[in-house]
Amino acid sequence: MRRIPYILIFSLVILFVAACSQSGPQQPVVIDETDNTETIVQTIKIDSVWAGHPVGFCLLTHADRQYIAYYNANRNLVVGQRNLNESEFQLHIMPATSRETHGGTSTVLNWDSHNSVTLGVDKEGFIHLSGNMHVHPLTYFRSTRPNDISTLNQVMEMVGTEEKRCTYPKFMNDREGELLFHYRDGGSGDGNEIYNIYNTETKTWSRLLDTPLTDGQGLMNAYQSQPALMKDDWYHVYWVWRDTPDCSTNHDLSYMKSPDLKNWFNAFDEKVNLPATLDNKSLIVDPVPVEGGIINLAARLILDKENNPVFVYHKFDDQGNTQFYIARPNGKEWSYKPITEWDYRWFFSGNGSINKEILLKGFRQREDKNYEVDYWHIKYGFGTILLNENFDPIGKVLKPQPFGETMKPEGEFPGLQVLVSGDIGDSGEKNFRYLLKWETLSRNRDRPRPEPWPEPSNLYLYRMEKNK
Repeated sequence: MRRIPYILIFSLVILFVAACSQSGPQQPVVIDETDNTETIVQTIKIDSVWAGHPVGFCLLTHADRQYIAYYNANRNLVVGQRNLNESEFQLHIMPATSRETHGGTSTVLNWDSHNSVTLGVDKEGFIHLSGNMHVHPLTYFRSTRPNDISTLNQVMEMVGTEEKRCTYPKFMNDREGELLFHYRDGGSGDGNEIYNIYNTETKTWSRLLDTPLTDGQGLMNAYQSQPALMKDDWYHVYWVWRDTPDCSTNHDLSYMKSPDLKNWFNAFDEKVNLPATLDNKSLIVDPVPVEGGIINLAARLILDKENNPVFVYHKFDDQGNTQFYIARPNGKEWSYKPITEWDYRWFFSGNGSINKEILLKGFRQREDKNYEVDYWHIKYGFGTILLNENFDPIGKVLKPQPFGETMKPEGEFPGLQVLVSGDIGDSGEKNFRYLLKWETLSRNRDRPRPEPWPEPSNLYLYRMEKNK
């Protein structure tokens, strides 16, 4: 058998390396999707609303009906409804109540930007409402007739315990359509996450779990995402711990999953004993320390092709700058890598609602099997990072400006900004979505502003259609 001389093989290798070096470093991939725009196909002017500070409003589309909840120009809680084929909402101002005379509950907004309002619908179509509470007694309403938001009546208790210091109310429906309600019992730095389930036959609430889902053990509380039913048909939840009301004391990004919201497992399929606490180190995704640059809920989760959890989140790098990182399981451990090289440090601290300098706006898999991360940065603006199937940054995606960013405020008061809130329900209309839009001043650490205050702004509903 004839042999190829070693010198010839060596020469071929040299030529290959030389050819590769001449091609230079791989250029970043740029995908232009700026033509993927939307058109406003319907506008409904709803009401005039308070513009002195931001607070969360709620839009819920359910079947062929739409429900809203917000605070009007006088800061009174208002609810509304319409059939999707109707051009205006039927509005109902909730009776004004004060905390001094109504057991610590109120339907009138003060200066706290935590006091958002939220809606839910049970399997029989009865409407549920909660909100305007930040370490306050449970504030909860339920309709006496299905599909009729004007019949909302206040119910002073759900279960009757752990309901005196409530914050962050959320309704959700599980895969069977049962209505759940969860909230934080306690204060920032000392609280537990409580879950209730509603029985439509008896019209009563009971605990979904015998214990809190997360327990700060009197030392901290979990700022937790709502359990999301993902493509593996399991529920996934994540959180950061916080030691005090000071937002710089966030630490330890954590995660667990469940097939049924009752039995829970870590990322490595090991059973978790509830409640989840910081002592269970197997739940920690990244042990980010106090003052490590992670803010509450500044993370996004997806599942990779093997249904393993993958996170993007921000924290400080070795130089103290704020970067986005990817975390994913590697054997029985988590591995981490940065996907940005920003020259900027966002250090946050103090109590109350803060104005963000970096926002992680989305994390998803694309049709081309790559991944993308949407963000807003106070220095670098809006952008979308393109990641390959190994979650390495390979370029960027150019997208149109998010809705509302190109809008000039209608009001002339200095500092007004446009706010947009999405639909927490589902109309089932392909290529369409609904948004609420209004204007306010920015957050003020939940403290009153001296007068003068801006005039009330207009609250609109927009129906948006994708152009391609």
